[in-house]
Amino acid sequence: MTAPLRVALLGCGTVGSAVLRLLEEQAPDLAARIGRPVEVAGVAVRRPDRHPDVPPHLLTTDAHWLVTRPDVDLVVEVIGGIEPVRSLLLAAFGAGKSVVSANKALLADDGVELHAAAAEAGVDLYYEASVAGAIPLLRPLRESLAGDQLRRVVGIVNGTTNYILSRMAETGHGFTEALAEATDLGYAEADPTADVDGFDAAAKAAILASLAFHTPVSAADVYREGISAVTSTDVARAAEIGCTVKLLAICERVPGEGGDSVAVRVHPAMIPTTHPLASVGGAFNAVFVEAEAAGQLMFYGQGAGGDATASAVLGDLVAVARNRVAGVAGPGVTAYAGLPARPIAETPTRYHISLDVADKPGVLATVAQEFARHGVSIATVRQDGHGDAATLVIVTHSAPDAALSATVTALRGMPAVRGVTSILRVEGLS
Repeated sequence: MTAPLRVALLGCGTVGSAVLRLLEEQAPDLAARIGRPVEVAGVAVRRPDRHPDVPPHLLTTDAHWLVTRPDVDLVVEVIGGIEPVRSLLLAAFGAGKSVVSANKALLADDGVELHAAAAEAGVDLYYEASVAGAIPLLRPLRESLAGDQLRRVVGIVNGTTNYILSRMAETGHGFTEALAEATDLGYAEADPTADVDGFDAAAKAAILASLAFHTPVSAADVYREGISAVTSTDVARAAEIGCTVKLLAICERVPGEGGDSVAVRVHPAMIPTTHPLASVGGAFNAVFVEAEAAGQLMFYGQGAGGDATASAVLGDLVAVARNRVAGVAGPGVTAYAGLPARPIAETPTRYHISLDVADKPGVLATVAQEFARHGVSIATVRQDGHGDAATLVIVTHSAPDAALSATVTALRGMPAVRGVTSILRVEGLS
């Protein structure tokens, strides 16, 4: 053991305070694993008076000074947001510091620039905690599967929305009631927009796709739909065909005549109850990976929470610290493929559509003709009820999303269709 490695901690909220506590509790083990002790050099916060449990001599409001101090080796960032964090991390790289971050929004927006700055400085940028909390996921994609060709990454990466949809399925409640329960239990923030509108999952999907397909993907490349429009009827219709509804982050390498492209989307979808992701309940996360050689892989665990996220932060800290002791930088990300992003309109998908129709001869044939006119093939059709209460439930084969969307628009204008009561994409059905 020689001189300690000194860590600058940016942020001391739920995750930051857990990181600080674990650094102290596990100090002997961390030192043994790294080869040198780890010491906290300082903690940057906005309001020092709100952190009475942190030794006062560690607290500072000058984050830039902290990350550029000559005696600091590593920076751990758990503040979140874009600025001033982006500028702080660039300053840290410029000062030769390696960085561990949990900032999904920043990495989804500015990951290319941050990776380039870290590479130029010869230091590390690790961010396991930015996606799926404690689940070891990003490093397996970046390192363990580096010799394989990944075709698809599908995941439940937001615990709040998964809890809401799970409760809707279990109780029959609507979205509003399930959200209120999630808020009361602390699973949803006072302002749940980032979760329920899919922004959180979209940022994580961009990170996953970038690593999986060796291609720069930003949050702007991700098609996004939230769950606020999912109704109890949607959930009930899913159950009728042996499915459940989940908010999925879907990252695919899609072959085409002009070469492969990357399709990245976040939206609610029906999946069969036999699919491994269907059994993921409550606030848990899970990611399903399909690789050409390795086949199907599943990663499952706690996707959020102070201790769970801090566990991922400390895992990265150990890896970065070991590199620091060895005088090297770890493997960086590769973006050699440079595959184009495929827009949602061109992305193949399937729809589950429920229609209220007049129960009279020729209606089904007229509806089927509309699907055929847009080049959409019907996989299954079922009619429930009679007279004014008749309902057609249709599941399509795979087709470009634009064709499916145009079909639904046309159906809404048909005299025989009283209403389109449910539309959800379908994943995983044979």
